[in-house]
Amino acid sequence: MASFEIRTAHVQVANGDLRLDAYLAEPLGATLFPAVIVIQEIFGVNIHIRDVTERFAKAGYVAIAPAIFQRTAPGFEVGYSEAELLVGRQHKEQTKAAELLSDIHATIAYLKTLSTVKGNGFGCIGFCFGGHVAYLAATLSDIKATASFYGAGIATLTPGGGLPTVMRTPEIQGTLYAFFGTQDPLIPNEQIDQIEAALHQAQAAHRVFRYEAGHGFFCDLRADYNPEAAADAWEKVKQLFAETLGG
Repeated sequence: MASFEIRTAHVQVANGDLRLDAYLAEPLGATLFPAVIVIQEIFGVNIHIRDVTERFAKAGYVAIAPAIFQRTAPGFEVGYSEAELLVGRQHKEQTKAAELLSDIHATIAYLKTLSTVKGNGFGCIGFCFGGHVAYLAATLSDIKATASFYGAGIATLTPGGGLPTVMRTPEIQGTLYAFFGTQDPLIPNEQIDQIEAALHQAQAAHRVFRYEAGHGFFCDLRADYNPEAAADAWEKVKQLFAETLGG
């Protein structure tokens, strides 16, 4: 696969009166590229999320990572210590599903304004809390492909309260790949089974991948990083987006 030279920028996405900070990475080339939205963990649009965004750009996608904690913590970016984890959770607990979906919808609208972007459907990928948000985003009509990584709480709750996000599975219109660690203390295997059963029942195009790994296995800055699982999952994500978005 070709590796593109890229350019990056910090941009703002308009969502009504709110301006979402976002990190944009674009491949250089005289063509149009498919686009992917990268959704952060609870640690903000930090170095790991920016790195993932750039990896997509090098693979031939316009990629953007919106700051989904903009309402409570503009510019929020932390590492992976226990203290920083607690702060991130505080902001996560203030989010609401409707506002998160509004932010993703606004990000899609922003991508449609870019001269480098194919406008025939978008990809979405999220990690940790972002994996949960990505599952929500899969219900949007413009999202053709979703990669949800270890999204805790999908089977048990929704941001801001209400029926669990898994109940919205019949609204998913594109293809969804879900990635979980079987040793993840935040997502019992029974919940993975429940999510997979809901996808089957909804007849959604999907695949569920389980790795002998803990939470956060894709992130090389976390203690649970599993390089073999991360490499395998990355290949599956690239396959998903290539098949559905034409990348």
